[in-house]
Amino acid sequence: MNTKLPPHNTPSLDIAAVQTSRKLVLYVLGAAAVGVLLFGSSLWSDEGDGNLHEMIETAGFGLILVAIIGRTWCSLYIAGRKKATIVDVGPYSVVRNPLYVFSFIGAAGAGAQFGSFSAAIAAALITVLVFAVVVRKEERFLGEKFGEPYFTYKARVPRFVPNFGLWKNVDSLDIRPQLVVRTFIDACVFLAAIPLAEGIEMAQNQGILPILWMVP
Repeated sequence: MNTKLPPHNTPSLDIAAVQTSRKLVLYVLGAAAVGVLLFGSSLWSDEGDGNLHEMIETAGFGLILVAIIGRTWCSLYIAGRKKATIVDVGPYSVVRNPLYVFSFIGAAGAGAQFGSFSAAIAAALITVLVFAVVVRKEERFLGEKFGEPYFTYKARVPRFVPNFGLWKNVDSLDIRPQLVVRTFIDACVFLAAIPLAEGIEMAQNQGILPILWMVP
């Protein structure tokens, strides 16, 4: 069940500023990645049967759907509670940052829309690196706010790699629909990679954009 506690002390970290910085960094890196891919093409685009390129895109679409559903599911447990409660049930019982884990999956799916293994892996790794920095700051905030109960939770539950043997749940949840819907809409941003990748590919095929390098 959720562990509600009085504030341990006044946290020195502005968690909202950390989240804003995280989004800004991701947008900048995303724009840089798109800039690179504007002039690159998948090595598999000209395969004789073309199946591998399509398979990568299809698998990526599946990952995006997993990310959208997963982030929405997590928001049922955490939406509006992150600063007031240690949530340690549902997805938060097996991994401390399930929202971010699903973001890694969504980033890989977005990169895969370019028909490239490298783009999928690079997108996921960049997202992991950015969130790793953010998570350390969030952990400091939660440690200052909740003290020993949070440190106990932190020691028991892994940061990014789920331990499904720790699973526990509750019979009912107090759901905040507006926040859940907002999380769902935010997660749908991964779908933007589909028309973006198709648009770049179309422009390259029509000679509007030059292909300067091939990406495996």
